[in-house]
Amino acid sequence: MKRSVVVILIFSVMMAGCSDYYRQQKSTDPEVKYTAAKNYFQEKKYLRCSTLLEDVLSYYRNTPQAEEILYLLSESYVGQKDYYSASEYYQAYLRNYPRGEYAEEARFRVGYCYYWDSPDARLDQTSTKRAIAAFSEYLSLYPTSDRAEEARRYMTEMTDKLAYKGYLNAKLYYNLGLYGGNNYRASVITAENTLKEYPDTKYKDDLYFIILQAKHKEASLSVDSKRKERYSEVIDEYYRYANEFSDGKHIREANRILKEAKHIVK
Repeated sequence: MKRSVVVILIFSVMMAGCSDYYRQQKSTDPEVKYTAAKNYFQEKKYLRCSTLLEDVLSYYRNTPQAEEILYLLSESYVGQKDYYSASEYYQAYLRNYPRGEYAEEARFRVGYCYYWDSPDARLDQTSTKRAIAAFSEYLSLYPTSDRAEEARRYMTEMTDKLAYKGYLNAKLYYNLGLYGGNNYRASVITAENTLKEYPDTKYKDDLYFIILQAKHKEASLSVDSKRKERYSEVIDEYYRYANEFSDGKHIREANRILKEAKHIVK
């Protein structure tokens, strides 16, 4: 009996809350919706908050309340994990209030939204690049901010993701081999370009090694007239790798490649 009473009470409270929200939605008084939206934001009921604020946004345009409404809308979409919509509203806020009360936080949040919208490295990385650009702008404006270090961490993570995508592309070319052309050369070029663009990436070891692998594979499949020359390139590439990563995770396989290359060159 006690359990049944508790369930009934909870259900009654929920229904009352739904009824209030329905009335607020139907209200023609913007103040009612605005006040209710702020309460819902405090209660972390972000969908209700954004729905009501969307209804009154045009009404409050060019008023003192408009700045807070734009910011709360942005935050409520973050609360719903709708990072695309949130980034759009943060940018709208910054266009309208570049020196507003929430401008610093909004600039950080633009990068934050693109960061969370950034997909797996195998997919299109437009959001990743936008995150890096947004955090870079934030750091140029607020270099000593309390969130500066956090922004740098996000930038490093996003930069590494782009470098990893470069590595995956180089590996794809390597796996394609001679299918449709000399993909080993394309693998080398892709990895080299990635290293130039992201010289401090944590995937540096992998990128150096795939260059060594691709040159080794290319040499092993060469015609006799080019075989010795290409294996000499492999030896040079080995020392470039070993000088950077003498205890690297690929050093054992690299040593095996060196031994084979020296034997053939001799």
